[in-house]
Amino acid sequence: MLCPHRHPRSSPHSEVDVSGSSAPSALRRGRTAMVSALAVTAAAVGLWTGLGGSSAAASGVPTPDHVVVVVMENHAYSQVIGSSSAPYINSLRTGGATLTQSYAQTHPSQPNYYALFSGSTQGVTDDSCVTPGFSSAANLASELTAAGRTWASYNESLPSQGSTTCGSGKYAQKHNPWFGFSNVSTSSAKTFAQFPTDYATLPDVSFVVPNLCNDMHDCSVSTGDTWIKSNLGAYATWAATHNSLLVITFDEDNRLSGNRIPTVLYGQPVAAGSSSSTTYNHYSLLRTLEDMKGLTTHAGNAASASDITGIWAS
Repeated sequence: MLCPHRHPRSSPHSEVDVSGSSAPSALRRGRTAMVSALAVTAAAVGLWTGLGGSSAAASGVPTPDHVVVVVMENHAYSQVIGSSSAPYINSLRTGGATLTQSYAQTHPSQPNYYALFSGSTQGVTDDSCVTPGFSSAANLASELTAAGRTWASYNESLPSQGSTTCGSGKYAQKHNPWFGFSNVSTSSAKTFAQFPTDYATLPDVSFVVPNLCNDMHDCSVSTGDTWIKSNLGAYATWAATHNSLLVITFDEDNRLSGNRIPTVLYGQPVAAGSSSSTTYNHYSLLRTLEDMKGLTTHAGNAASASDITGIWAS
């Protein structure tokens, strides 16, 4: 709750021109009124933002209340964007924004997840199961937590909240980089069954990782597209009127076309039908998420990356 500013009563004998020189009484009263009006306006803007109104961060990116990032697998831009196999993702593209030159960092999958989450591959070069907590490097979750913000991941087919198992059925730890960091609580890794139905209770930033079938790794583009619609479609609809954001991106293109991947953004902060042809990568998305939440630090290569711009609603 914001408290109104209290201004001391001023005496006509104590009024002073802001430059330090004396001024006619009427002019002084006019300036006092203008300053008061500006203060009221500033307080109103602050209150609007605090109640969920949209405002722009100093970096030029919006400040959504909630951001959900879903990471899909192993498909190139041309395999998804404009494809009849992905009608739902393309409907979000039409109502939201597309990054037409979005790129992954490397191959295979796992290093890209570390890049997106921490601004570095952390020396990971393959898909082997990592030792839990092997790194203490800064990452999105540790930065959010240090700033008093909230974070969680929702991992489909994870056996139980916080489980560090390498694999179980269609679940694979290689797609869940948060387990590699000692400064990220394992309890912040939830099962997808724990994804809230009351979206207002979502963390400031959360990642959603479908299992090996529904992320398009083992199953079709159509399967993944249907999963997103069935499981995140209601959130996308809600985000469009609640100053929130859904980001759909991919880990890599499976070595098909220069590692150019689909990245679609949808929600109230996005200008409908917009696109950007600026070259972005996983570090750009990480930097944008950090700046959206007003973080003063940037993990790894996000520090030198550019924010995503040109697609935001005014």
